Amino acid sequence: MPDGGGDASRSVIRGVLFDIDDTLVDTRSAFAAALGEVAAEFLPGMSPEDYPRLLATWRADTGRYYQAFTRGEIGHLDQRRARVDQLHEIYDGAAFDDATFLRWNERYDEAFERAWTAFDDAVPTVTAARRAGLRTGSLSNALAAMQRVKLAVTGLDDLAPLLVSLDTFGVGKPDPRVFLEACRLLGTAPEETIYVGDELDTDGRGAQRAGLRGVWLDRPGGRRGGPHDENPEGAEAEGIAVISGLEELPPLWA
Repeated sequence: MPDGGGDASRSVIRGVLFDIDDTLVDTRSAFAAALGEVAAEFLPGMSPEDYPRLLATWRADTGRYYQAFTRGEIGHLDQRRARVDQLHEIYDGAAFDDATFLRWNERYDEAFERAWTAFDDAVPTVTAARRAGLRTGSLSNALAAMQRVKLAVTGLDDLAPLLVSLDTFGVGKPDPRVFLEACRLLGTAPEETIYVGDELDTDGRGAQRAGLRGVWLDRPGGRRGGPHDENPEGAEAEGIAVISGLEELPPLWA
């Protein structure tokens, strides 16, 4: 039973909230493009055939630096620097001074932004929700300015406008307050709201604990590994729906 007290699975659904990265937008591919570009300059001894390992390390974030950022323990640039230092330690790269890191960061951000694309099922699914009379929006642990541009570039800004981000609200997922604030802004009660995201702990469980209907989007090839819990059987036992694509979402709001 969710902490919110309602049985969301039996409630009439009036709204759908979406995570952005690796739910609506193919951020994994954008990470790969950006890391490949900076590796060519800053890890010259690494073969392009090894770039998938670099991506896997980045996404696993075994140091939990991004999670520390979402809890307000370190700043955004600090978590980025810690993750870059970890990459260079693992893959025998040179240590960075501040100026070199800032050049790395600029190159990375430019390549990352050029690679943003929506998943093929994103716009059709959000459109279907709106045609069904549901309210739609998005929330994110990433910075609001970047996420709004990302939604605009991918054609999703009017369909799933950003309602809550870590820097606009002060705390990030899986804190229940984030989901409750998104519901307040959406104009729906938690038990009337589906939330779908690509991380079981942060998204599915976080939403479920806040009283929403949590849905874990477990896209093929999309898991992070490392310290992340990615057990679909465990999720389903907790009442969290597990889907492999957004096209499987409409039956859950019917």
